[in-house]
Amino acid sequence: MKANDIRELSVADLAARIAELEEERFRLRFRGATETLEDPLRLRSIRKDIARLKTVLRERELGRGVEGAARTGAGR
Repeated sequence: MKANDIRELSVADLAARIAELEEERFRLRFRGATETLEDPLRLRSIRKDIARLKTVLRERELGRGVEGAARTGAGR
């Protein structure tokens, strides 16, 4: 997922997407312990997507948006 796509989501959508990805990550980790995964790099991409989602959620909690990130120079 791209950061711009994530910023278009509502807070409820962000929380739901985080929950979905956490569940998928759990299932993949569990399956990876018992058998070989088809796409082991999927775990990495899920982890990074969760981090992006949580970052945008935290920005909103702090009252920063795209404007705040651009003003402070963050996000480069």
